[in-house]
Amino acid sequence: MADEESTTQQMAEAPQTEFQTAKELAASRKPKYAGPNLLLFEKYDLSEVAVQDPGLVRYINLQPILVPHTGARHGNKSFAKHKMNVVERLINELMRSETYTGKKNSAFRATREAFEIIATRTKQNPVQVLVTALENAAPREEVTRLRYGGISVPKAVDVAPARRLDQSIRRIASGAVEASHKSKNSIAQCLADEILKASKNDMNSVAIAKKEEIERVAKSAR
Repeated sequence: MADEESTTQQMAEAPQTEFQTAKELAASRKPKYAGPNLLLFEKYDLSEVAVQDPGLVRYINLQPILVPHTGARHGNKSFAKHKMNVVERLINELMRSETYTGKKNSAFRATREAFEIIATRTKQNPVQVLVTALENAAPREEVTRLRYGGISVPKAVDVAPARRLDQSIRRIASGAVEASHKSKNSIAQCLADEILKASKNDMNSVAIAKKEEIERVAKSAR
């Protein structure tokens, strides 16, 4: 009788032990970061990044993301670029050059290494440094041409916020690629240098120099 009670007790405990083991296994397989606590590249918190330029707040997307790759989810939608994380937009702009056309992994690694260099140099969140650089490199005025009869007259106009951000990202990316062609430094080093210079409003930055040139021409055409 005692043996039967012991066997029954063991059978009752066995499923419970198996359930607890499966529960622990499922808990161990959960992603390291979940929900709003996602860290970019498993290192950088996007929730602490602030946009100071009020015109760009709606367009600089800082939604928490682990890997900045959405697989062209917004590719065929008009005016949907602001739904894409700003770091992914920088990676995609690097791919616009002939060196990195179709090489998403190479552009991804270069951006990740550039962020590591920025973090080491500044001891700050590199995404915050990138956002500051984009704000500094975004032109506020540019020149268009109005036609009066047969005469083309330059006229200064304000730049739309979305266009400001587009130009800023494009010039930072193109400046880094051009610098990598002219020096022995890697693309990651050149990208880090370009972002750091732009964040400091340094005229040695290609993006800052181009922005100042555009605004200077626009000022003369007012």
